[in-house]
Amino acid sequence: MSGVSVRYVASLERGDANMSILRLSEVAQALGVSLATLVAGGGPVHDDTDRLASLQGEARRRALREVHAPAMVALVGLRGAGKTTVGGKLAALIGLPFREVDAVIEAAAGVHLGEIFEYHGPARYRELERQALEALLAARGGMVLATGGSVVTASESWDLLRRGTRTVWLRASPESHLGRVEAQGDFRPMRGRDDALAELRGILDTRTPLYAQAELHVDTEVVGPDAAAARIAAWLREG
Repeated sequence: MSGVSVRYVASLERGDANMSILRLSEVAQALGVSLATLVAGGGPVHDDTDRLASLQGEARRRALREVHAPAMVALVGLRGAGKTTVGGKLAALIGLPFREVDAVIEAAAGVHLGEIFEYHGPARYRELERQALEALLAARGGMVLATGGSVVTASESWDLLRRGTRTVWLRASPESHLGRVEAQGDFRPMRGRDDALAELRGILDTRTPLYAQAELHVDTEVVGPDAAAARIAAWLREG
């Protein structure tokens, strides 16, 4: 099958022949294996490729899944940007688990976010947020994360995300952010505020340079949740 003579094959099996890379590739193709598999363990050093080539069966398949698993994806943006909706659709589309960072924080603290802020203050929330991100990023395999709207203002946590995930900013106008949150039955942005929209514009103006540091920007006023998820999935495939 490889075009190598029986005598030469016998020499190869005894370790007497010193074949060229081209001829070695022909033998590997005939055997249905990679070049790395044929020479695994034969070099002066053992790197990750060598170790992977030496694995067999389920151990090899598991290692390959981990090697080819997509990177962590972190969605950032103001509340109402669509992080939960788009994140869930993206996770289903690319076959990864979806986690909301604030839900992880609540589970770790044993109380709701409002209670964290009320009884312990923003500094405690930031500490819990950083700890949650560190734990999530330490997990093996890929994951889609919906982050808190203010994560970009916490430099340590934002640096963790930028180093350890593929970051995506879901953009929208202040009017859309406010309208979407209210449509979900959450009127906290308006409660006790003389001009909640003006305040929201100010927050977005302040955070925009930070959000803009994300690798990909997706305008969720231009595309819907399904199209946004498809756009992000295509970008991930592009590398």
